[in-house]
Amino acid sequence: MRKNSVKNTRINSEVQRELSMIIREDIKDPRIHFMTSVTDVQVAPDLKTCKAYISVMGNEEEQQNTLTGLKSAVGYIRRELARRVNLRNTPEITFILDDSIAYGAEMSKKIADLHVENYTSDEEDAPEES
Repeated sequence: MRKNSVKNTRINSEVQRELSMIIREDIKDPRIHFMTSVTDVQVAPDLKTCKAYISVMGNEEEQQNTLTGLKSAVGYIRRELARRVNLRNTPEITFILDDSIAYGAEMSKKIADLHVENYTSDEEDAPEES
């Protein structure tokens, strides 16, 4: 099976959706930050391994605590995933921290700040009407 086959893409999106629901609704670990999202999932073509990219909107300590909480709950998460998604094999899940959402939010804030600076400087440069 090709790595980016239609079947593999469908499996990736289904696993991502179910992982998001399990993390959001079922896990009650206080270490896991409430602003945690699954940004991407890559299931190997043989369905043995799965890389789940996790984004946490918080500081470095909250991100590390969330990863620790998810790694300690990986057995429960895998069992729930097996119950919800009918696959031949339930993959071993590896959680990887992804800071793309935080990076995007930071860039959006910088662009907005530049926009505000340009707007205020344009108002100061405009000639006054009498």
